Amino acid sequence: MKTLSLALTALASLGAVPAAQAAGNIDCKLHYNLAGWSVLYKTASGTSTITCDNGARIPVKITAKGGGLTVGKSRIVDGKGKFSGAYAVNDLLGSYASVEAHAGAEKSGNAQVMTKGDVSLALAGTGKGWDLGVGVGRFTIERR
Repeated sequence: MKTLSLALTALASLGAVPAAQAAGNIDCKLHYNLAGWSVLYKTASGTSTITCDNGARIPVKITAKGGGLTVGKSRIVDGKGKFSGAYAVNDLLGSYASVEAHAGAEKSGNAQVMTKGDVSLALAGTGKGWDLGVGVGRFTIERR
C-alpha cells in the first residue's frame, strides 16, 4: 500500500495526474489592434495577446483575409475577443471561418463571431475609418 502511495505521489509530481484538470474548458480572451483595407478583397493585420484563466499569456499576430461586396479602410484599437470551446491554449491558434457585415463612417465598428471546429471566437471593437460591405473570409491567429 505504501508503494502505491509513493508511486501516485511520484506521478503527481511529474504532471501525470493533472490531466483530469485539463479535461475542462479554459476561459481565454483576446485583446487586439487591427488595421486594413478592402476593395472587393479584404485584408487586415495586427497584434494581439491571448490571456487565459489558467495563467497562460501568449503574444500573437492576427490576419484577416477575405472577399465579397466590400470597400473601405479601418483601424480597430483595443478590440476585445472571447473564446469558447477550447480545452488547451493550442486549440486557440489557427484559422477561423468568418462571415461579416460592416458599415461605418469616421468611427468604424466591428462585431462578429467565427468558428474553428469546436472553438468559437466572438470579436468586438471600435476604431476609425470608413467601410461598407458584406464579406466572407478567414481570420488567422499565430504565435509571434
